[in-house]
Amino acid sequence: MVALDTLPLCGEKQVEGYRLVNSKFPPIGLFDDVADDAEFEALYALQALTNPRLRNEAGDLGLIPVKEIPFGIRGCSYATAPFTHVNPDGSRFSDGSFGVLYIADTLATAIAEVRYHQQTYWQNVPSLHFERFVFRGLKCEFDEVACRDGLIIRRSDPIYAPNDYRASQALGSALREEKCAGVRYHSVRQANAICWALMTPQHVKDVIQTTHLEMIWNGRITQVNRLSAPPG
Repeated sequence: MVALDTLPLCGEKQVEGYRLVNSKFPPIGLFDDVADDAEFEALYALQALTNPRLRNEAGDLGLIPVKEIPFGIRGCSYATAPFTHVNPDGSRFSDGSFGVLYIADTLATAIAEVRYHQQTYWQNVPSLHFERFVFRGLKCEFDEVACRDGLIIRRSDPIYAPNDYRASQALGSALREEKCAGVRYHSVRQANAICWALMTPQHVKDVIQTTHLEMIWNGRITQVNRLSAPPG
């Protein structure tokens, strides 16, 4: 496995990146309604008395220290949701026991990443002949400070294996154990592109929706269409 101490730490640098989220998952209003963790805990306790669906909406708060949630930023819920609603099947840098915020360098890279995973998932549903999946395109601003630089790892290393995540998940677990902010790495789905796997949302500064996209399934993903774009 790649040793963490062989990966240099990134310095302070404001980065603009992109990600897609399925439109069936609405923003979590509670995260966006408060300015700090004390306010959040008070409001959460109050709403929990009257809203039985609050746990499902906010997710498992035990999976992330509340002090790491970037309250007060625009799009706080988008930054936090991957850590409270964890995919139990895991991902490249998670074994499914913790969340990761994945961000790509461009919208095209984000589309390539999501398209690959959607294709892989839906091709195993034999009864699906035609479907339309809608995604929000998000622009994210964050500081990559304290991320490890995986760009120095050769592309032939097992962490970049297309479909075998054992090596990369081991690295992700080590990053989490060492409380690293994340890792910068080569995109596996888009040539000459870069992605980030953030292990905490605390360095996220801003997340806004910039577009809607649809992916058309017809035995495979045959089209990706932009449905809307920001004005101007």
